Amino acid sequence: MTTPAWPHLDGIAYGGDYNPEQWPREVWDEDVRLMREAGVNLVSIGIFSWGLLEIREGEFDFAWLDDVIDLLHANGIAVDLGTPTASPPAWFFAQYPDARAVTKDGVAMGFGARGMVSHSAPEYRSAIARIAGALAERYADHPAVVLWHIHNEYGVPVGEDFSPHAVGAWRQWLREKYGSIAGLNTAWGTAFWGQHYEEWEHVGAPAAAPSTINPAQKLDWARFTDDKLRECFFIEKAAIREVATQPITTNFMANQHHGVDLWAWAREVDIVSDDHYLWAADEEGEIGLAIAADLSRSVGGGAPWILMEHSTSAVNWQPRNVAKRPGEMARNSLTHFGRGADGILFFQWRAGRSGAEKFHSAMLPHAGTESRVFREVVDLGAKLDRLAEVRGSRVHADVAMLWDFQSFWAQDLEWRPSEDVSHDERIRAYYERLWRDDITVDFALPGHDLSRYRLVVVPAQYMLSAADAENLTAYVAQGGTLVVSFFSGVVDENDAVHPGGYGAPLAAALGVRVEEHLPLRAGDAAEIEFGGARFSADVWQEDLVVGTAEVRATYVDGPAATRAAVTRNVHGAGTAWYVSTRPDAEGLRAIMAEVYADAGVTPPATPAGVETILRRGDTADYLVAVNHGADEAHLKTTGTDLLTQAEIRDMLVLAGGDVAVVRLPHTADTERSMADRSSTGDRRTH
Repeated sequence: MTTPAWPHLDGIAYGGDYNPEQWPREVWDEDVRLMREAGVNLVSIGIFSWGLLEIREGEFDFAWLDDVIDLLHANGIAVDLGTPTASPPAWFFAQYPDARAVTKDGVAMGFGARGMVSHSAPEYRSAIARIAGALAERYADHPAVVLWHIHNEYGVPVGEDFSPHAVGAWRQWLREKYGSIAGLNTAWGTAFWGQHYEEWEHVGAPAAAPSTINPAQKLDWARFTDDKLRECFFIEKAAIREVATQPITTNFMANQHHGVDLWAWAREVDIVSDDHYLWAADEEGEIGLAIAADLSRSVGGGAPWILMEHSTSAVNWQPRNVAKRPGEMARNSLTHFGRGADGILFFQWRAGRSGAEKFHSAMLPHAGTESRVFREVVDLGAKLDRLAEVRGSRVHADVAMLWDFQSFWAQDLEWRPSEDVSHDERIRAYYERLWRDDITVDFALPGHDLSRYRLVVVPAQYMLSAADAENLTAYVAQGGTLVVSFFSGVVDENDAVHPGGYGAPLAAALGVRVEEHLPLRAGDAAEIEFGGARFSADVWQEDLVVGTAEVRATYVDGPAATRAAVTRNVHGAGTAWYVSTRPDAEGLRAIMAEVYADAGVTPPATPAGVETILRRGDTADYLVAVNHGADEAHLKTTGTDLLTQAEIRDMLVLAGGDVAVVRLPHTADTERSMADRSSTGDRRTH
C-alpha cells in the first residue's frame, strides 16, 4: 500500500480546525461560503468528536459527519480527518473507571475537560483501534479526505500515568530494556540509598516519595511514557492503514512541549505537523517562532511540513492573552512558510461561543466578517495562493544547533547545581545570536551526521553518551567548528557522571576538563575579559584545567577569578570552543564573531529586525524576507516578488512590518550572493 508524500492539494495548504458540530446546520453553508472567500482549501475536522460519532460503545452515528465532508467536498475544500482519541466520551469514563489516568499523588482524573485516559489501559487501546478503524473504513475512499490526523498534541495535557495499568506496563518495559534485574540495578545505580531490587514486582513507578527519587529511574520513566504514547499512535495508524492510503500525521508542539521526543515521533509520521502559539510575555516572539519552525523542519529531515495550528490573534490560556497587531498574523504565517511550512492552518475557523476556548481568536472571529482579523485572513489566503510554486522547495542551513529532548528530561530532574541553569534559556540565547546575525539554523542530535555543517552549536547538552561524544569529536577532527556551552557532557545516558569527571567525553575535542562547577548566588554577576574588552557574565563559572586549548577569555572576578573562562582548541583539522559561563548578549556577540571566523560563516549585513531565509527548489530559489521592524529596510537582491509581482532590480525595498517572497535565479551561487547583499544597516549592532 503506497502512501503519498503530501496531501492532494493545489498550492499551499490553508485553513484550520473546523468544528461544525458546535453549530446549527444552517451555519455550515455560511461557513463554506466564507471559506471559499478566504481561499481556504483544507480544514481539520472531527478531532474532539468521539462522543458524537460513537454515541455508545460500538454504536456509531456518522450521518452528520457524512454531511459535513460532502458539503466541504462540493465546495472544493479538502479534509484533514481527525481521530477523536484525545478526548474519550463520558460513556467510556463511566464504563471503564479503572482506565482513568492517575497522577503521581494517586488521584484518578475523570471526565469534564480534555485529555486521554491511561495510555496503557487495554480498554482504551481497544477503543482507539475501533474508532480509528471505523472512520477509515467509512472515509478511506472519500475524495475530500487527503490527510489523516491522529489524536491531538500527544502528552498534552495528560502524559504521565501512574495507574496500575501503567505500572504493570512499566515493569514489562524495564524487563525488555534491561533483560535482568541485575542490569536494572547497574543502570540505575541502586546501591545508592539502599534502592537495590531483587524482584521485578518490587519496582514501582516514580510516584510521590519522601525525598528525591532516583534520577535514572525518573529518566527511564520519561522514556517509558513517551514510548507508551507512541504505541497508542501506532495502534491508530495500523487501523487506518488497513484500508486507507492517504498520508498520516499527528500535531506536535515543537519547542513548546518537551514531554515527547519529536525525533522519534517524526520517523513515524508521513508529514510533520506542528502547533505553535506566541508567548505573549515574549516581546520578541518572532524569535521563539523561528525556533519552533526550524525544529519542526529539522525533526522531519528538512522536508516541507504543515503548521497545523496557530492563532489569528490572541489565545485564551496564558496569564495575559495579548492580541496580535495589524499585519502580525501574516508575518507569523509567512515566517513559518519561509522556514519550510507548505501548510498554514489555524485554530480555529469559527470562534466558539461556549466552552473553555471561547476567548481564543479564530479565522472568523466573534466580530464577524466586518472585522480586521477576517479581512487579514482573506488577504493571507490570496497571498498564499500566489506562492504555490514554492511548495516542495527546501530550506538550506550551514549551521546546526543540538536539541536533545532526552537530555532535557535528565537536566530537569531535581538537585542540579543551580536552578538558574536552563536548557531553554541557553538555546534561546545562542539561537537569538544567530537569528540577529541572520544565520539560518537546523537542529540536530549529537549522534547525527553533522559533516555538512560548517558550525555546530551545543548550548545545552547535559546528557551525552560516549558514542555521541565520539561523533562530535570526529566532526571537529574532520574540519568542523564546534562551540560548547557550560554544563554539557556531564552525564551518560543513565544520568551517571562520566568517568574522568564533568565533560570528560569531550576533553579531546575541547582541550580542557572541568575540575569543579562554581555556580553563582542569585543575582550575582562577574566579568570576563575577552579580546581586550570586559563583559558581564552571571549564573555560572567553572574551574577549568586547560590542556591543549588556548585561553581566549579569563574571569576578572568571582570564584574562578584569573582562570580560563573561554577556550579555543585546534583538534585535527577543526576547532572547538568552550564557553564556561553565561556571558551577556554583547559578550556572546563578541565570542560568536570569532567562532564564525573559524567556521567560515559570514553573517549577511541585514538590517536589524529583518530576517531572511532561502528556500531552494528544482528550478528556482526563493528569498523570504520578513521585516519585524517599523522602519523601511533595503536588501540587495534581484528577482520577482511573488506577493506583489513586482520586478526587483538590485534592491528590495521592504516596508516596516512587510514580507516579500522573491523568486531568484536558480544557481549554485545563490547562497554566496546572499551573503554579499548590502543594506541600510548592519544587524550585528542590534
